[in-house]
Amino acid sequence: MLTRQTTLLLLSLVLLLLPGGVLAATTSQAPSSPPAWTAQEAVRFALANSPDAKMAESRIAAAQAAITMERAAFFPRLDLNSQYSQTNNPMYSFGNILNQGVFHPGIDFNHPGQTDNLNLGVRLSYSLFSGGRDWAGLNAAQAQQMAAQMERDAVAAQLGFEVVRAFNLIQQAEGMVRAHQDEVKAIGAAVAVAQARYGEGVLLKSDLLDLEVQQAKAQENLIQAQHGLAVGRKIFLNLLGLPEGEVVLDPAGGARQEVPANRDYEKRPELQGVDALVRAAKSRVRQASAGYYPTLDGYAGYGIDKGYELEGGSGNSWEAGVQLKFNLFNGRQTEGAVAKASAGLVEAQERKRKTELAVGLEVKQAEFALQEAQERLRVSTKSVEQAQESARINRLRYKEGVLLTADLIAVESRLTEAMVRRTVAETAERVALADLRRALGLAQFEESSAPPPAGHHATD
Repeated sequence: MLTRQTTLLLLSLVLLLLPGGVLAATTSQAPSSPPAWTAQEAVRFALANSPDAKMAESRIAAAQAAITMERAAFFPRLDLNSQYSQTNNPMYSFGNILNQGVFHPGIDFNHPGQTDNLNLGVRLSYSLFSGGRDWAGLNAAQAQQMAAQMERDAVAAQLGFEVVRAFNLIQQAEGMVRAHQDEVKAIGAAVAVAQARYGEGVLLKSDLLDLEVQQAKAQENLIQAQHGLAVGRKIFLNLLGLPEGEVVLDPAGGARQEVPANRDYEKRPELQGVDALVRAAKSRVRQASAGYYPTLDGYAGYGIDKGYELEGGSGNSWEAGVQLKFNLFNGRQTEGAVAKASAGLVEAQERKRKTELAVGLEVKQAEFALQEAQERLRVSTKSVEQAQESARINRLRYKEGVLLTADLIAVESRLTEAMVRRTVAETAERVALADLRRALGLAQFEESSAPPPAGHHATD
């Protein structure tokens, strides 16, 4: 009788052997999300779990399969053939009699009778020369695989940038929420003071109403900021390939992005990808030109023939040889194929030139955007300091009754605007840096400064 442990062991072995079974399904699960996201961790997670990254990997696998198909031309081909037939055709029947070794002088050549034949054979063939078609096809497939890899890298670079941008936009939205919360708090305190002064009869009703209107406006701005934060978190989860979840950021954790000193953009995967496409197009031209050359094939075969009608003999035979083919005229098919491949080469070369121009423009735009964001950040930081000091002084003056309500409203509005502008400038500077790294073909975070991946804990 099987014990419980033996039964469980056998069941485990069956699950391991089943293709696409339960264990296979568990190994394909998405990685678990951390309790708090750093920008670096979010990029790493997106590259492993995003549908865009997985689709790019599938295209690489398809390109690798195409290479395997092209390499098949450099190996011999072995075929096993079988056929059973019956006939009363004099020529075929006589051939069956000869193949089965049952010929005798008394056979009527014009009417040898009905015969049958079961043929089993094996044939080995090998292409000795194909005019360069096979090598060109393999080179084109390898170049196409390189282009697929570069496309994957370009998708990863763009995805990494989008994740970093979404991460920073969430920080910006959180900063705006805090700024509007501070505004609501400050206006609320001013309304409390105004209500007390109105009760004492030293404040006009219109001034109190102005403050209450400003309070309602501040609350409305807070609601809008909170909605924008919720949308930003949803976009962030979408980039990570997660349908839902809680988004908690850890801006201080992980590696920091460095401003690249070297502005050479030769590492851009798009540039390497179009180079590979040009090589593939050249190989296709060579592949099409193979139609102008002869082909030479070698072959060898062995067969067994067995009959059941008439005398039911049997026999075996072999054959071997080489075959040379040279096309003299095919309706200009080869010429058309070469012209088509040549047009594809010109298109690939122009695409390369267009990509080089576009990448150069992207780099310059990213450099200008980073410079502008840094200058805006310096100005907005100074403006916040001034607005905070002005608000502190004027709040005290309002409590003492020496400042008009309209002036206090203007002061609080200027402080909120200054804080929002600084938050936007901080985000713009971080996003511009991320975009510059993408434009230069660099990873968002230097691998050397990346901390070792910590153990993730699944969150419900």
